[in-house]
Amino acid sequence: MSLSSCSYNSMVKLDESVKAKWGAVQSDYQRRSDLIPNLVNTVKGAANFEKSTLTAVVEARSKATSVQVDPNKLTPESIKAFQASQGELSAALGKLLSITENYPDLKSNSNFHDLQIQLEGTENRINVSRKDFNDAVQEYNSKIRSFPANITAKMFGFSEKGYFTAEPGADKAPKVEFN
Repeated sequence: MSLSSCSYNSMVKLDESVKAKWGAVQSDYQRRSDLIPNLVNTVKGAANFEKSTLTAVVEARSKATSVQVDPNKLTPESIKAFQASQGELSAALGKLLSITENYPDLKSNSNFHDLQIQLEGTENRINVSRKDFNDAVQEYNSKIRSFPANITAKMFGFSEKGYFTAEPGADKAPKVEFN
């Protein structure tokens, strides 16, 4: 019984670590989502470009912020749904940023430049948060699957958590064209 109580306490600690790391992931995605209206308004004010691109960014942001994942239910499926909605937003932002290459006035706009730097920093934060989250999930999943802790895990309902995985097609370099 003493072995199981030690395992139980460490499983609770690891579970809380996973939830905290998930909170950091959500916080970084929220930061990105909060920056997008500023980016869109800066671009809108400085350039008259494809309305469909702007609409795609706004719609993708709306979808991304509507997908919520309960920290107590970090299943592979819920992580995948969250990741998919964020992937659509990443694609829309990529298109928006690439279109700016056709607008030299926009590129020289210091507000736009500052927002690009903020977005780049935010994307880096998101990447670090996802890695930290996956590390915490790996430690937790290893613990609950190892003997004798796996017995305690089954007794108290500790279940495997889901990982962030690469987006489909992420293994291929994006094609960048300047026409």
